[in-house]
Amino acid sequence: MNFTDLQIENKLKRSIELAEFKTTTPIQSQSIPVSLTGKDILGTAQTGTGKTLAFTIPMINKLIKNNQEKALIVCPTRELATQVMETVLKLNIREIGIGNALLIGGESMQKQLKKLSKKARIIVGTPGRINDHLKRKSLNLSQVSYLVLDETDRMLDMGFTPQIEQILKFIPKDHQTLLFSATLPDNILRISQKYLNNPERISVGSLSAPIEKIKQETFEITQDKKYHELINQLIERSGSILVFVKTKHGADKIVKRLKYDGHKADAIHGNLRQSKRDRVINGFRNGNSRILIATDVAARGLDIPLIQHVINYDLPQVPEDYIHRVGRTGRAGKDGSALTFLTPNDRNMWRSIQKLIDPDFRNKESFSNSKKNKVGKFHKNKRFKKKFSDKKFNNTNKFKKKFYKDRNEESEESNSKFNKKKKKIFNNFNQSDSERINSRNKKKFKNRKRPKKFSFKKFKKNNP
Repeated sequence: MNFTDLQIENKLKRSIELAEFKTTTPIQSQSIPVSLTGKDILGTAQTGTGKTLAFTIPMINKLIKNNQEKALIVCPTRELATQVMETVLKLNIREIGIGNALLIGGESMQKQLKKLSKKARIIVGTPGRINDHLKRKSLNLSQVSYLVLDETDRMLDMGFTPQIEQILKFIPKDHQTLLFSATLPDNILRISQKYLNNPERISVGSLSAPIEKIKQETFEITQDKKYHELINQLIERSGSILVFVKTKHGADKIVKRLKYDGHKADAIHGNLRQSKRDRVINGFRNGNSRILIATDVAARGLDIPLIQHVINYDLPQVPEDYIHRVGRTGRAGKDGSALTFLTPNDRNMWRSIQKLIDPDFRNKESFSNSKKNKVGKFHKNKRFKKKFSDKKFNNTNKFKKKFYKDRNEESEESNSKFNKKKKKIFNNFNQSDSERINSRNKKKFKNRKRPKKFSFKKFKKNNP
């Protein structure tokens, strides 16, 4: 389906042509016609399939028809909210001219207040900052007729449920709600039953498997050799690379080492200010830095078409985040690759990820035989000959046994030496010495002067 086939306003069709959006993705072709009718939608699709455009086009079309209505889009992170606003600005050309405001943390409150004072009708923001404006009474949601909850599963994971419920109290009951998510856990179903009115269920692709065009590989390695192998992979691969790590400190540490080794790299994590985040992302988009080291703050919502490779330096804390990490490459139907480093400590988490991707995965399969699973093609490197097989662990057990055996023999030898020395000392200790010591002790107790009879004298009270 082409965008020209949609039953939308001519102004919006022209803006879509100017933005060079031509053919629709599956989630767009299924959800846009339904949302144009005014129905609520519960949509699920993999990351990178065009969910943003799926709710942006019906929103602008509705606001063109009615000048009094407003739209609110709630996103889990600043990055995602910024990217949604960029899509809105592409379609909101001067001919359409709908006022808008981006409400996110880390930016000037005064700047946002000015935007809201200019009758902003498209409001995109994060739950925390939206609630801040509601408390200040600088944001009026009484005219909102179009509500979008984007990446809802991520918002619930981040603990935004109370903030979302607080926002919904200020929105009229008679409104259209579009809930989009990459996964569909039970808590999302409960929210949909509570706040959506007979929603149309739209699901595109698998909810757990990454996009088929992404080539997935794993590399078994020890923790101390990770960084050296990362350098090898950066040299072998061409194009932009997104590396995921576990902690903020780890991201900064790897960036310092990479810069020392002559690589252009930057880090993005939760400790950065919004202005710094924007500079890092823009530098990565423009090609100023080829490598971006990120925590899971960038796992969702980071839409950068240039990302050709994703490397999971550390496994995520939650299995679902693996799918979102991998989804940062292979955007909009393009090819991509994802490499995951696996250490012996990653066994349990990797099994959980494989179960999520393939429910028929068997626990009995060993860590080294994970090539048989339907995760993708696995990376082999001739330089890395040691595998984490049972033989290696048997060897370690043999080494431990030998170590403890040697240590016990040494202790027995030292004990025998001590006993010999002890015997020698006692042999040199003659009988006269012992008698002298015993007689001294006897005299000590014998010479004590003790009265044969002892009694307490009664105390007599003197009368005054």
